[in-house]
Amino acid sequence: MNVLLWCLLIAGLLPILAKAPVVYFQNRDRGYDNKHPRAQQQRLTGIGARAVAGHYNAYEAFPLYAAAVLATIATDQVSERAIQLAVAFIVLRVAYHVLYLLNADKLRSLVWFFALLCPVLMLAQLAIKA
Repeated sequence: MNVLLWCLLIAGLLPILAKAPVVYFQNRDRGYDNKHPRAQQQRLTGIGARAVAGHYNAYEAFPLYAAAVLATIATDQVSERAIQLAVAFIVLRVAYHVLYLLNADKLRSLVWFFALLCPVLMLAQLAIKA
């Protein structure tokens, strides 16, 4: 269960960590506008805009993953497969963000799909055993 909890913590931090490139590109855009950061983010183009999109997507991916991990723990169904899927999600989400920054759109979408499958399979595994 410790691995699942660590993965949940890391997944919760990924959106915050994904903000680092956004801040970098905002600083390159005439300095970070702390009064209107979201307006500034919307002005970013290229890699800066992709950094923002990756940052937002990290928040979007978290709820389903958190639900899958918490459901696995709550039902006491922690298995090697669940742990593998939890870790795979983290690895895939980090790769997803890097691929987003690199503008590797097709590979990024494939990695996104596999990352999405991880919590889906975790929950399906629980449903089958229920």
